[in-house]
Amino acid sequence: MTTFQRIDLGWLLDEMVSGLTDARVAVLLSTDGLPLGYSKGQKHSEAERFGAMASALHSLARSAGHHFRAGGVCQTVVELDEAVLFITAAGENACLALLASETADMGLVAYEMNQTVQRVGTHLSVDPVRRPPHADPAGGAQRP
Repeated sequence: MTTFQRIDLGWLLDEMVSGLTDARVAVLLSTDGLPLGYSKGQKHSEAERFGAMASALHSLARSAGHHFRAGGVCQTVVELDEAVLFITAAGENACLALLASETADMGLVAYEMNQTVQRVGTHLSVDPVRRPPHADPAGGAQRP
């Protein structure tokens, strides 16, 4: 069995969600959809589902940027009847997703999400190639 080091940043997401009146839940995820942390108010399975949806939407936005030669994605916003979903790039291989009510101040939410991304900086960047803890970069296992 392979284990990977995990940094739980749920506390940071809790601070962001509690500081925004209309925020509901947030998930920090790798671009492949793996939750790296999530706010209170959701089960792990719900955070996994939220992460998968956010990853798919962010990937679609990246594809649009590439297709139209318009650059990378800074933020994806989906306005729903009763909520707004924000997905913000959070390092090279990570995203921060937040669900807020439809009455949320979109500018304030975007600002707070960017502040959260900056607060944790290097913790949000995820290695695109996952390796076991004792693997060397060439792919061979190192002996402890």
